[in-house]
Amino acid sequence: MNFAEWEAVYERILADFGFDRAADERARDVLRSLVEGQTGYDTETLERAVAGDTVAIVGAAPSLSDEVERAARADHVFAASTAADVCRDNGVAVDLMVTDLDKNPGTAVTLTREGTPVAAHAHGDNVPAVREVIPRFDLGRVIPTTQAGPVSPVRNFGGFTDGDRAAFLADHLGAGSLVFVGWEFDDPTVSGTKAKKLRWAARLLTWLESRRDERFDVLDGHRESV
Repeated sequence: MNFAEWEAVYERILADFGFDRAADERARDVLRSLVEGQTGYDTETLERAVAGDTVAIVGAAPSLSDEVERAARADHVFAASTAADVCRDNGVAVDLMVTDLDKNPGTAVTLTREGTPVAAHAHGDNVPAVREVIPRFDLGRVIPTTQAGPVSPVRNFGGFTDGDRAAFLADHLGAGSLVFVGWEFDDPTVSGTKAKKLRWAARLLTWLESRRDERFDVLDGHRESV
C-alpha cells in the first residue's frame, strides 16, 4: 500500500472518529525511538514464505472457537489480537500476530521470544502501552506499524483495525488468497465505538477485495451497506 493511496482514506477515518493526526504521528515517533537502530524483522523473509499461498486472517469474534480449525487448513495464519490466544489454545500455529497492544500484550511478547513475528501498531491512544511493552519484545521479530505517514523503520501497510491491518499486510506480502475466520461485523456484544470500527473494517476489506480482484466471503451481505 502506497501511503499516497492510503492517506485520503486515513483522513476520512480521522474525521469520522475525531482522532488527532498529530497524536498518531507522536505515537509513531515513540515507537520509532524504541526500535530504531535495532535489527528489526526482515519482512522479505515472510514475503518469500507467503507469496502465492493462502493466508487465514483470523479475527477475535466470539465465533472463532467454533471455526478455528478452518484457519489450520490455510498455509499461514495471521491472527489479530486475542485471536492469537484462541489459535494457540486450539493447537493452531500462528505465523504472524497483528496487535495494537490493548488486550494481550503478554502473548505478543511471548510470540516474539519464540521466533514469531508481531506487527506492533502505535496510534494516538496507546503510547503508554507502546512504551511499556515494546522494550520487552525480541525486537528482531517486531514489525513496527503506524496508520499515519510511515517513517523508517515504522511501516504503513494500510488498514485500521488489527484484523483488516492483517489482511492488508498479507496482501503486501503477496498472498495468493485470503480466507477470513472469526469475523462478525454485526457482533451485538461490542460497544458503539467498536461497532463503528467494525463497519470501517468491512469498508476497508471491500476496498481491498476490489484491489485484489478477489471476493471475500466474509463480506457477503455487507457490501451494499458499507
